[in-house]
Amino acid sequence: MRIAHNNQIRDFQDFIWDFYAHNRRDFAWRGVEDPYKVFVSELMLQQTQTHRVAPKFELFVRELPNFEALAQVPLRDLLRLWQGLGYNRRALFLQKSAQKVVAEYAGLLPANPEILITFPGIGKATAGSICAFAFNMPTVFIETNIRAVFIHSFFRDKVTISDAEIMPLIEQTLPVDSPREWYYALMDYGVVLKQQCANPSRKSAHHLIQSRFQGSNRQIRGAIVRLLTKNQSMTEVALIQALEKDADRVKKIVEQLCCEGFLKRAKRALEIAE
Repeated sequence: MRIAHNNQIRDFQDFIWDFYAHNRRDFAWRGVEDPYKVFVSELMLQQTQTHRVAPKFELFVRELPNFEALAQVPLRDLLRLWQGLGYNRRALFLQKSAQKVVAEYAGLLPANPEILITFPGIGKATAGSICAFAFNMPTVFIETNIRAVFIHSFFRDKVTISDAEIMPLIEQTLPVDSPREWYYALMDYGVVLKQQCANPSRKSAHHLIQSRFQGSNRQIRGAIVRLLTKNQSMTEVALIQALEKDADRVKKIVEQLCCEGFLKRAKRALEIAE
């Protein structure tokens, strides 16, 4: 296990805080007191860049300002608001989580990562980040920009670095009195690192190259949801014609979307599920 000396910790913290003082990024979800807005932003930011999230986030929380509104909104309207963010499952997870918060926690988001990981679509890292940003709790978590910072700062001469090696350093360097701002600072420095040099995360044992989007099943899924969000209903034949894709492939994807709760069959047509 990698252990940093006190001087290393202090120097690292001083450097990060100094960087942050001069290069802080501002977003609508930062520094807010409303856990709902943090929760929405963290789900949106999973696998989606901040410049795509920023305009969608403000529209989303304006139309759906709290867990109650999100829990009750028709799926068609939810998917309309989500359009452009990709990975539509996250919208479904978000609504199911909101329904859980309303039904089981009186509309108040639990400030407990062990509870949050039981919510749909919430893993350990997201549960930790939600608690850090919504409640300023000193939870220990890792995400792509934080990973890049620690690899660049502590593992320059090593490859295939595991998260298990990085996590103790994150814990050691975490200021318990200001975890929210500290994690903002780490993420902001990580973004700059990736712009200035080869992405340090390539040396991570967990680094994966994202599969091509163009022509993928993910692209077809998104196109189907967009078409059925725009149109009240469509027959499967009309859907296949509009997509101009292999019929058997489209049918399999439609069946998956039905099983996942996105679509429903109404008579001979397909619709967004209610």
